[in-house]
Amino acid sequence: MTVYRSRHVLRGPLTPDRIAAVSLPLTRRGRRGYRVDEVDALLHRLAFELQRRTRERDETRAENQRIKGALRAWQAEQWTYQAP
Repeated sequence: MTVYRSRHVLRGPLTPDRIAAVSLPLTRRGRRGYRVDEVDALLHRLAFELQRRTRERDETRAENQRIKGALRAWQAEQWTYQAP
């Protein structure tokens, strides 16, 4: 199986704004192609999903940092409590 490559494909990291702004070229008359409204709907759904997952990832990272900070504080407290 080969990977599709095109000059028109997004380069760099995908962001919701970049996905939503994608404009695919139309096919010539008489040739097969995709329905523009369906492609646009898919791109909007992808942008929404990417935005939601990015937000969840950022929230998870923030929670992880909060838990690490609390653990470090607790460990420091235990160390000073046990020190003679």
